[in-house]
Amino acid sequence: MYAALWRILPGPAWVRVLILLVLVAAVLYGLFFYAFPWAAQFITPQDSTIGG
Repeated sequence: MYAALWRILPGPAWVRVLILLVLVAAVLYGLFFYAFPWAAQFITPQDSTIGG
């Protein structure tokens, strides 16, 4: 899969690395600011005490 992605991207190797870094940053941004907060509303935290 990664080899296919590498072949699809245009330009020399440094441009491909730059594009991949931007894509990874965009995915992480989407996860942290949209997907994780949306999923958090469905997860109930468990109250726990340690050593107590």
